[in-house]
Amino acid sequence: MSNREIPNNDSQSTEPIGTPANKPVTKTKLAASKRTLGGVVHTYQKFNPVDFPSPTAPPPDLLSGAFDYAMAYGSQRELTEEELARAVRLDPSQIAGLGPSIDMLRAMLEERKRKILEKYETDSVQKKANSRFEQSTKQANPPPKLKADFNVAVKHQQIYLLERLWYRAEDDNGPFAGQLMKVMESLGDKYQIDELASKYAFYGHERMSIPEAIEIKKELEKIDELLKQLEEAAKTAQIGLIDMEALAEFAAPQDMQQLEEIRRQVENLVREAAERQGLDKTEKGGYRLTPKAFKTFQARLLERIFSGLQAGRSGRHSGRIIGEGSVELPTTKAYEFGDSLANLDVTQSVINAMIKRPDDKEVRLRSDDLEIFRTRNSPKCATCVIMDMSGSMRYDGQYMNVKRMALALQGLITSEYPGDFLRFIEMFTFAKLRTAGEIIDLMPKPVTIHDPWVRLKCDMSSDQVSEHQIHPHFTNIQHALRLARQNLATCDTPNKQIVLITDGLPTAHFEDEMLYMLYPPDPRTEQATMREGKLAAKEGIVINMFLVPSWSQSEEDIRFAHRLAETTKGRVFFTAGNDLDRFVVWDYVNKKREIIG
Repeated sequence: MSNREIPNNDSQSTEPIGTPANKPVTKTKLAASKRTLGGVVHTYQKFNPVDFPSPTAPPPDLLSGAFDYAMAYGSQRELTEEELARAVRLDPSQIAGLGPSIDMLRAMLEERKRKILEKYETDSVQKKANSRFEQSTKQANPPPKLKADFNVAVKHQQIYLLERLWYRAEDDNGPFAGQLMKVMESLGDKYQIDELASKYAFYGHERMSIPEAIEIKKELEKIDELLKQLEEAAKTAQIGLIDMEALAEFAAPQDMQQLEEIRRQVENLVREAAERQGLDKTEKGGYRLTPKAFKTFQARLLERIFSGLQAGRSGRHSGRIIGEGSVELPTTKAYEFGDSLANLDVTQSVINAMIKRPDDKEVRLRSDDLEIFRTRNSPKCATCVIMDMSGSMRYDGQYMNVKRMALALQGLITSEYPGDFLRFIEMFTFAKLRTAGEIIDLMPKPVTIHDPWVRLKCDMSSDQVSEHQIHPHFTNIQHALRLARQNLATCDTPNKQIVLITDGLPTAHFEDEMLYMLYPPDPRTEQATMREGKLAAKEGIVINMFLVPSWSQSEEDIRFAHRLAETTKGRVFFTAGNDLDRFVVWDYVNKKREIIG
């Protein structure tokens, strides 16, 4: 066998690689066999060993997408397989080489689209549609009282004006009503053909009829949608989102069969990963979030938040270590008058005495021999987080960032500082205590009144009044501060703080049992809020206000934040909503880092 007879890596030959016994083995044939072996495996096994994904690659992240979906829609209802598939992103290399290539399918669709565009032209069908519309308007005979409005609708070619005329016609089954239906139908066809001509660049010569043009428009739009789905599938391996029925109109049957097999494999992969990460499949076929999923999501959220921290010599804790505390550290210092002997380093103290007085028969410790372990005091902290869920938090999805922050803070405290006190308060027209399990269900309140000037008051002590009857979308910072102060009053720790997350001025407050809802924000509401803030400061509670951006935020909102911080000797932080979880949790950890002993 000569060198040119050796099969290359792409060969489909099944000729044995070895050499028959009655022929001499040459160096050339041995080299050829070595080069051929990989090609045969590649050809028949349908994968490239170089690009094959590692078995130790991390599994796809199902929880982040599922939790983002739940936080956006405020519900822990069961997720369907399609909703879970939309939330999951896989590594495309895990399905590479199985079945028809996604690039091949995209090329096939693009070729079909190209052939349509190079075959037809649209100038003639546009003229037909325009002529048909004009003819239908000439055949219409409107009543005298509707004629002027009919002429305006025809002139501006507006279907909604024609629809209004149809409702004003005295007889729905009369001749003018029927003529209007024909006018609207012809105008609708004209709309679609004009859109076809403007959306796609035809460069052929064959003419189309109006029905043909509408069908071609539907086909091109279907191709565009499939191309979009295939492009997304190439990035995330979300095969389950491809419309198989629509693709079957263009692809070969054998390709569709292989693609369906890939889809089933991806579904099995997602199902197994969902079970491992804490998403239980119910009897109805949906998926629900479990406590295990909550813990996993919080751990990943904290990992993302702290991923930007730089390493320091003292690990997570920074600052100078001096004095006395409750947690011993490996470093020591010389004993000083007043230090507690409970933290005495006995071994080092004895060694110091032996070094200083080696001739003594008995070791006697003196005050200058003593070594004391340095200590760190990790104080207990009591925190109330006030989450603004008023109507304005819906814009730009700010409420999702607030809930993400709350889950991150709750995960941090339960894992790192289990002795701390933490409460969550939902703030809208009222203030309500919420458990950690309820955070994901919180949603901004719907705006139920749209007047530019609102001056309302209500006696909440009346038996005839219920909270469900009150407009919920106002911002009652005063009530939230009062509820937080009442919860922190029972905590036996000097470290008390309120984390207030809002986007601006308060618009509601209580005076005894009377609830006031005032918009635009009124000085009366701000005064009541400041009084409550002063009471919190008097009890040693620090108010940390996080002002998130909003479409309606003005200079006065920022001035209010400064006035509240100045009055209560607190802090104000101006944040971008997407980084809110980082700002809040980092500040909390900074408090815990402080070495106060």
